[in-house]
Amino acid sequence: MAVNLVNVENISKVYGTRAVLDGVSLGVSEGDRIGVVGRNGDGKTTLIRTLARLEEPDSGRVTHLGGLRLGVLTQHDSLDPEATVRHEVLGDMADHEWAGDAKIRDVLTGLFGGLDLPGFPQGLDTVVGPLSGGERRRIALAKLLIAEQDLIVLDEPTNHLDVEGIAWLARHLRERRSALVCVTHDRWFLDQVCTRMWDVQRGTVYEYEGGYSDYVFARAERERIAASEEAKRQNLIRKELAWLRRGAPARTSKPRFRVEAANELIKDVPPPRDRSELMKFASSRLGKTVFDLENVTVQAGPKVLLKHVTWQLGPGDRVGLVGVNGAGKTSLLRALERAARTEGEEQPAGGRIAVGKTVKLAYLSQEIGELDPNWRVLEAVQRVRERVDLGKGREMTAGQLCETFGFGKEKQWTPVGDLSGGERRRLQLLRLLMDEPNVLFLDEPTNDLDIETLTQLEDLLDGWPGSMIVISHDRFFIERTTDTVYALLGDGTLRMLPRGIDEYLERRQRMEQQAAAAAPAPVAQKAAPPTAHKPQKSAAEQRAAKKELQKIERQLDRIAEKESALHARIAEHATDFAKVAELDAELRALTAEREELELRWLNLAEDA
Repeated sequence: MAVNLVNVENISKVYGTRAVLDGVSLGVSEGDRIGVVGRNGDGKTTLIRTLARLEEPDSGRVTHLGGLRLGVLTQHDSLDPEATVRHEVLGDMADHEWAGDAKIRDVLTGLFGGLDLPGFPQGLDTVVGPLSGGERRRIALAKLLIAEQDLIVLDEPTNHLDVEGIAWLARHLRERRSALVCVTHDRWFLDQVCTRMWDVQRGTVYEYEGGYSDYVFARAERERIAASEEAKRQNLIRKELAWLRRGAPARTSKPRFRVEAANELIKDVPPPRDRSELMKFASSRLGKTVFDLENVTVQAGPKVLLKHVTWQLGPGDRVGLVGVNGAGKTSLLRALERAARTEGEEQPAGGRIAVGKTVKLAYLSQEIGELDPNWRVLEAVQRVRERVDLGKGREMTAGQLCETFGFGKEKQWTPVGDLSGGERRRLQLLRLLMDEPNVLFLDEPTNDLDIETLTQLEDLLDGWPGSMIVISHDRFFIERTTDTVYALLGDGTLRMLPRGIDEYLERRQRMEQQAAAAAPAPVAQKAAPPTAHKPQKSAAEQRAAKKELQKIERQLDRIAEKESALHARIAEHATDFAKVAELDAELRALTAEREELELRWLNLAEDA
């Protein structure tokens, strides 16, 4: 029988006149891996701080097992600014002592990219004080993970981590024996790590078995039976449920309750978006050209980030952009934005960016733009526009869109200066969409947004007819809102990834292995004989390869649409075995064509 580590008995916590926690009773046992979700402000952080005894409840009791080893990662670290990274993370351990510990080596490599901390100016001997918030966050996380605990409590552990860092952290936590309680908005991470969910809603905590996917199923079922939530929120839950049931990438956990009820719930729900219909509408708004890059080189100061990139963003394209920090994702968006703002006058360091004449670009950057703190929320939105056309006949007033983004009627009259960071982020997104752009650049749009707001944003983007580029470390958001993933791998190239983020992680792992294999051998060893190198392609050959790559990518898109249509037809004629056999033969031929094109694409990608 699992040992009970923490008991929370009938606790309440009131701020002002609002009960954030109201008579909550919970328990954490050995082996538990609990994800905590809920809207911003509903009490997730208060719950885990009270559970960890960092805050006292107004009533009720929190009991810890005697001798409990507890590790807590809060949103604000307590690192000594005058100490070095070595002192904070490794304490007084000698080099041979920590370097001989496989767990410590894994933590340093996973969070910092190597034992020598390559991103820090003096490696382990870097002083903490001048470091950025993201770097300090990783130091605090490393310090916690290196120690031994019975229970780890984490508040937004994926903040400031890239896709690789998040994947490493998920694997590390799965392999640890410690129990875990974790607040995060990263839904992919919740699915990978958690086996139970706590949903904090208006002072109450609802418990669910399974990861995030199971939670979505179970919550939708509970709300279907109770019929207690308003129709709008119910529809959003049903839509995300339909997405998960239709096989979203990277879904790993399986539902552990009545699947029949879930299928009944979603039988009339349409796909998240009609891609071909949106492409037609986008083409009518944008014409044939959005952004055409020809032999483009992008620099940040003296550093060359992208070299001789030839690429095209077409009408209706929805592109996810991933890559290591510093590879040039944001710099690429800024180069495109400058070209659009100056109507092609301001060009990058090399090559040329052609911008379509009808492009109306909205760019959500990582920085939160300054707004007059005395404006009310509704006023800040109405100053952009009173009504907005979201495409496909959907029109909303400024007030309706405010409500969609979590600004209720009372909140709409709150001064901007009184908003939290997450609320300002939501307001920034709102103002962008009110301006009716036909091209969207979203740079880390999920920062500071809770899961409910994320699903609302995804719902809005489902029917949004335009071209879009999304930079995000949130795998779920990338896979949910985009159709194609491109990667900046840190070698100056921009590559399409037919298999998405899984392929990106595989490529990065191969690059690291190749870099390790290519490291210089010790002087005492005999030098290996020179290996044969592929002849360098001429510039003309490279341009031809890039153009063929683009052609293959368009063919792959068309084949994907044909495959989807064939699957639908097979389902339609399920009782006509002769017809199914005929359609299945067509599907196999398409699959063979796609595999051949993907192989050709991979060969060309090495030369481009």
